[in-house]
Order: sequence, then C-alpha cells, then structure tokens
Amino acid sequence: MSGASNRLTKIQDALTMNKTATTIPWDPDCAIFPTRKELPTIPGAPPEAAWVWGEDDHIGRLNLLTPTRIKAASAEIKTGEVIPLDLPLNVPEVPGFSREQFKHKIKVLAEGIAYDDIYELNTQSGTQWDGFRHFAHVSTNTFYNGVRAIDIVGPSANHRDSIHHWANHGITGRAFLLDYYSYAQSQNITYSAYSAYGISYADLAACGKAQGIDIRPAAQGGDIKVGDILLIRSGFVEQYHNLSSAERKALALRQHTVDPATDGQRYAGLKQEEPILDWLHDCYFAAVGGDAPAFERWPTTEPWYMHEYILALWGMPLGEMLDLERLSKMCHEKKRWFFFFTSASTADYINAINAKYDFLRPKSHVQVWIVPFGAAGPEALEDGSVES
Repeated sequence: MSGASNRLTKIQDALTMNKTATTIPWDPDCAIFPTRKELPTIPGAPPEAAWVWGEDDHIGRLNLLTPTRIKAASAEIKTGEVIPLDLPLNVPEVPGFSREQFKHKIKVLAEGIAYDDIYELNTQSGTQWDGFRHFAHVSTNTFYNGVRAIDIVGPSANHRDSIHHWANHGITGRAFLLDYYSYAQSQNITYSAYSAYGISYADLAACGKAQGIDIRPAAQGGDIKVGDILLIRSGFVEQYHNLSSAERKALALRQHTVDPATDGQRYAGLKQEEPILDWLHDCYFAAVGGDAPAFERWPTTEPWYMHEYILALWGMPLGEMLDLERLSKMCHEKKRWFFFFTSASTADYINAINAKYDFLRPKSHVQVWIVPFGAAGPEALEDGSVES
C-alpha cells in the first residue's frame, strides 16, 4: 500500500471508527480486510497467498475468532438445544479415496469387571477437519505459511502447521447453514451426491435468498460477518443412508487416481470458479465445512483445487462429512440459520495432519462438536456430556 493510500485509510478509519488491516501481521480485531484482488504480495509466497498473521502462525483464519467475536456470537443462543454434527466412527462403512476402514476392538482388563476400547482409524475416513498439512499449493509444493514436506516427514520434521495448534486454540463462533440440498429439491433440481455436480456461487446466493440470507460479506452490504463459520448441506449424508450397504461399498471403491481425468471417485460439491473463490475469501470465514466428502466438486474440472486456496494459501480450516441432517431440520423448524458453534479437535498430538471431531469416547480427552441453539457457555465434559 502506498504512503498516500495508507494515510487515506487512516483517515477513513478515524471517521468510521473502524480499523483496516494494512500492515502484516494483521490485527485480527480489524473490521476491514483486503478482498482477494487486493491481497498484498508476500515475498517468497505463491500468488494469492494470505500468510498475513505472522511468520510463526499455525492457525490461519482461526485468528479471527477473537474474544470479542466469540462473545458476540453467544447472542445467537436462544433455546438451549444442542445438535452434534458428527457421523458415527464407522460411517461411511467403507471410506472413499482408498482410505482404511474403522476398526473397533474391546480389550478385556479383568473378565467381568473392567474393559477398554481400542480404535484403529484413518482420521480422514469420516467426519473430519482437513489440517494445513493435508493439501499443499500444488505447483510450488508449499503448505500454509511456507511449510514444506521436510517439515512434516523425515529427520527435520517439526510442529509447523501441526493441527494440534488448532486444538490448543479451539473453534468457537457464529456459524450459519446454507441448506442447498433442500433448496435444490424445492426447485426440482436433481443430482447425485456421488457425481461431480458443481454448486456455483449463483446457486448458493439463490439458496441464501430463499432462506432470507444475503450471503455477501457485511463489507459489501450482506449478512456475513468477519469470522463467521460456513456450513453447506449438499445431500451426501441423506443419500448415503438411502443406499444399500452393497451400493455404498461399490461407490466407495471406485478407482481413485491423482489424475482428475481418470479419477473414479466423484462427489458433488462447490464448483471450481472465480466467483466462489472471491466469495470464500472475501467473507473472511474463520472456517468452512459441509456434508460432502471433499467440500469442493470432485474431481476438479480446473487446473487447480479449491483445497489449495482454502488450506495452503488462505489458512482456512476445512470440515468434511459433517452430519447436517438434524441441524437442517432444526433450522427449517425454527426459521433460523445462524447459531452458536463450537468444535474441539481430537488432534492434540503434536505433528498431526488431520483431526476427527464430534465423537464421544467413554474415557477422558473427549472432543465434541456441538451446535447450541441456546445455552450459556456449553462445555464438553470429560465423560462426553454437554453442560449448559
């Protein structure tokens, strides 16, 4: 930013009582942030990188979840109802993308007296957070904030971008649901969640309008506030449960390759297009997620993946295969689409890549996804219950 532009920004801030992010590292309490097209060039970073929270940052857009914003988000608590967003650990029965199946074993400590559980799972097999180490900016082999493969595996491996940093911070704030699947059905739009069906920005804007939401960022006159958490229902979970076990297995075992032209794994999700990228960036979501296995349409039809932007370039947590069925029903019943949201990742292990969440374990360190429609300060207890 030039000197003249910087002075003008300061004058505007003084007049509007707002604060604009201009100097790196950005202050997360700022009210105004650059659009995608206004992002500063960062030496050594790929184009469009938003590595703006400091050289040692490992939480990206979670920086936007400040105490002020979290406190404001609590105003969405109205009725005290709580909705978990996790699928059972063994759902899907057979994971896609050639991932390992969940296994559960009961260990006998003392016959008839004491027992333990032993779980074996791939954290990507069901409801999950994609961490910053999960997907790089492909053309530069760079992960969020300059992390490389040598930081993840090998003798020089370290904790940079490890998802345990998220666990230490937590994810709590105001979230909203765009129930695109219900909207599509109301418009007689049919598609398979197991096809590469792309949901465009225009689709989401129309869905939002039907729900009474202007999905533009507040800076552009819309309803989306800095630090909001986006959830999109595309119909995967409903369609999964409507299939037979044999049908689910056949679809999950479709050939998976790294080449989009030959990849048999196909799932509905957000369309790879410029308007979607602008919207996802410019709203300054703290995190995004949905019920689809990949969030974006899979495989990509463009020479880039949305994962590259969301994870590697912008540092935005990405949730996949959330169970949004009960939440959808509740939102329709209440005619309310914004709510208080909290997630505590299970990946408090240093150097972890991804995280399971929102499941209850019968021992300590339980981590829970909950969506309270109302209750002051709900907290996850060690026994897996929720306290209001």
